[in-house]
Amino acid sequence: MKLVDVSAFYAPKGGGVRTYVERKLKAGEALGHNVTVIAPGEDDRIEQRGPRSKIVWLKSKLFPLDFNYRWFSDIPALYDALDAEDPDFVEVSSPWRSASVVADWPGKAPRALIMHADPLSAYAYYYLDPVATRTTIDSVFERYWRHLRRLDERCAMIVSASTSLSQRLIAGGLKHVVTNPMGVDPGIFSPDLRDPALRKGLLELCELPETATLLLGVGRFSTEKRWPMVVDAVASAGHHHAVGLVLAGQGRSRKVIERRIGENPHIRVLAPITKRDELARVMASADALLHGCEAETFCIVAAEARASGLPLITPDEGGASDQARASNGWIYESAHAASAAQAVADYCLAREAGRDGPRAHVPPPRTMDDHFRELFASYEAVLAGERQAA
Repeated sequence: MKLVDVSAFYAPKGGGVRTYVERKLKAGEALGHNVTVIAPGEDDRIEQRGPRSKIVWLKSKLFPLDFNYRWFSDIPALYDALDAEDPDFVEVSSPWRSASVVADWPGKAPRALIMHADPLSAYAYYYLDPVATRTTIDSVFERYWRHLRRLDERCAMIVSASTSLSQRLIAGGLKHVVTNPMGVDPGIFSPDLRDPALRKGLLELCELPETATLLLGVGRFSTEKRWPMVVDAVASAGHHHAVGLVLAGQGRSRKVIERRIGENPHIRVLAPITKRDELARVMASADALLHGCEAETFCIVAAEARASGLPLITPDEGGASDQARASNGWIYESAHAASAAQAVADYCLAREAGRDGPRAHVPPPRTMDDHFRELFASYEAVLAGERQAA
């Protein structure tokens, strides 16, 4: 099968989408598929990744809201690239403009939309939940739902990585939703990487003894991740428990987070961790992962923490909550600092009493390779059905 992924948010300094795409290229090679990623870049060039995999970069303008990314600013060039590849199947991995562009491409190949983003949760619900019901918010954003339903009509499948997102998409009128949870890179994250000396050093950075609880937060420093709320939750729990928090990430909200931390010596922002093996060591050496965002479509960070043997403390909505429920984690009311603080305190109590559970008993997530085997098989089934119908 020749697969083309039109990936608007693949970038050298990207986050979860970059991790996903990198593994897809390797999985495609291993399974004998030809996988081409078309991405917006600084210039026109082809980057060969293997005998059957490559990235086609199309010269594109910078994305005005985040200069780490670019956007497909030349649609005829994108269509020319798709025509040149002549794919059997096309993916598009953003529900925004690029999805409509790919839906309107006149080629005959069937299409799938990968829901790497959940804009309603990340933006509309984030800002309007305090003042309106979800029904009201959805009615205000009916234009977006019409957009999704149109894409649903044009695509063979809408791939969702979590049950919670799938349920909302189906309730919104989409008919081709397929739930296919993602996973972690195999062979990178493991409880065996736990380093007591590293843990001790991180607690010392937080001016706490080895007996304290060490929480870890990982992710992009942006508004929808709710890091200030996470900081408040740990600070509140810290009045009654010896608990520290280290945050690993980068982004435009860093200064906002640092101002929220203030003079609190028990919460620290680490330098960005760019190497996967270093992140794996840090994850395995913490006591639990604390997450604040209810708008995750899957939450690779939570899956990586599970693979590292960490208990999870997450909001009760979105992909992070699915990960926590699957691993018997601690769950709090989304966007509610007091509830998050109580969940942190409950975890600290459990850990102090020896009831947070042996690491070996934290059920691991599946791997990315499991995800891609299922995904590619579903595409092949669509192609087989079309051949049979013809």
